[in-house]
Amino acid sequence: MAKTQLGARVDEDVAELARKRAADLGLSVGDYLARLVQDDTSGLRARAVDAAARFLAEHQTVFDEAEHDRHTPRGARAA
Repeated sequence: MAKTQLGARVDEDVAELARKRAADLGLSVGDYLARLVQDDTSGLRARAVDAAARFLAEHQTVFDEAEHDRHTPRGARAA
């Protein structure tokens, strides 16, 4: 497949995140960005975000309880 070069200006912290994530995945930054665009345009990203939102909604009480327990001193009892 033929490739073309794109130029984009992003904040340095965004560029660094892209470089690190691409390296984590064993990809070049260009291949990583291409994957992000393909996932976004194919609807994969939207489906993943929707699935995560459903998971959080279904299990919100578990997260709330864990957060409450994290802030409750040991030995303290609810009245």
